[in-house]
Amino acid sequence: MTDADLLSARLRSHDYKSWRAKVEATGGCARPVKLTGRSAILDRDGEILVERAGDIFAPCGNRRVSVCPACSDRYAGDAFHLLRAGLAGGDKDVPALVTEKPRAFLTLTAPSFGPVHTRRTTTSGRVIPCRCGGYHHPDDPRLGSPTDPDTYDYIGSVLWQAHAGQLWHRFVIALRRALAGHLGVPARRFREVARLSYAKVAEYQRRGLVHFHAVVRVDGPDGPGDPTPRGISADVLRAAITTAAQVAVIATERPDGSALLLGWGAQLDLRQITASNASDVEDGDGAISEARLAGYVAKYATKGTGTTEGADRPVRDGEHIAYLDVSPHHRRMIEICWQLGGLEQYEALNLRRWAHMLGFRGHFLTKSQRYSTTFRAIRGERRSWRVRHELDQLARDTWGEAGDPIDLDSVTVINDWRLLGVGHNNHAERELAMAIAERIRQQRTTRRETRS
Repeated sequence: MTDADLLSARLRSHDYKSWRAKVEATGGCARPVKLTGRSAILDRDGEILVERAGDIFAPCGNRRVSVCPACSDRYAGDAFHLLRAGLAGGDKDVPALVTEKPRAFLTLTAPSFGPVHTRRTTTSGRVIPCRCGGYHHPDDPRLGSPTDPDTYDYIGSVLWQAHAGQLWHRFVIALRRALAGHLGVPARRFREVARLSYAKVAEYQRRGLVHFHAVVRVDGPDGPGDPTPRGISADVLRAAITTAAQVAVIATERPDGSALLLGWGAQLDLRQITASNASDVEDGDGAISEARLAGYVAKYATKGTGTTEGADRPVRDGEHIAYLDVSPHHRRMIEICWQLGGLEQYEALNLRRWAHMLGFRGHFLTKSQRYSTTFRAIRGERRSWRVRHELDQLARDTWGEAGDPIDLDSVTVINDWRLLGVGHNNHAERELAMAIAERIRQQRTTRRETRS
């Protein structure tokens, strides 16, 4: 059957309404987790207040828009609130005092491993010729690929990518040392006088290497509610970031045993953060508003490697690399990951496991402990809201609008579900689910614009 036939069969099926309800309950998840079992809400006496049983869909929770746009959209919303809480405060256990503290938004990039095709423009918008002599369209698949693949340092780029998370850790240590030096205290005593809080997200460049976008804030030793030590200003923080980016290095070796020093690229983008609530504020000095910055980082957090950069699933066999839907440049990076992963000296890097990520082994969104709230807390609030909604509906059905709401602390939620499978039955169902997700997204946008 063709996709059109499968789609028509699903729309005309006797259980279409119940199937659509399951999909809508997940927000239009493109790869739902199918479960069977029961869920019940019990009061203190063990009496069942609300119960549901049968087969349900649960969202897959994948953050990558290339895998599931609906779950990616939800992840982006959670990431926005997590980032915004640490920027603006006044919510989620973070005081509004954080807006007055030294803060900076920085982007750390990978070094060069060889010339690549680029498309740069002048301030007037005129396209600058690439070093290959040509002019590239913005969607040219050659952008980011080496101008001379034979001389490009693929081994160095993969090893840098595999150590990127560790290199960030070295950067944080160097930043603490630089700030401690400015305060006139030993680096080991920095935590006694100040605390470095940050949130960072990794984003793939077109050349297949990640760069890190990060929000950095200096608190007192007790966290966001503690004033920053006197002597640490926004200018001091930016100077310390510049120094730390220059001195943070990791020493490793190439397959032949020769030494290889890994550091950050020369390009460091460093911006001041303004306290404006406007989502489109970005002045001529490069300053960026809290709302716009949180939106940027949330967008970066949901970008996967996609078909033009890497694979969305792990590579299980080296022979499969030749059949991946990726560019020749990124295929070569995956091949190098697989080759290096078979060498004993790189066993700790586990490169074959991360070959589909072009060697990157870190989390895409991480934060320091006291930067702001957590994903667990945000998702816990969402679950509590759903239970509250069910109990409020029960109270209205039982006692009418005059009834007292049921205390959330007086109930117990019991779930007993078993896995049936993952994903829709066919491509047509997946496309239909994605259409439902787009409709839900448009409705949410309309409601937001109406309220504003």
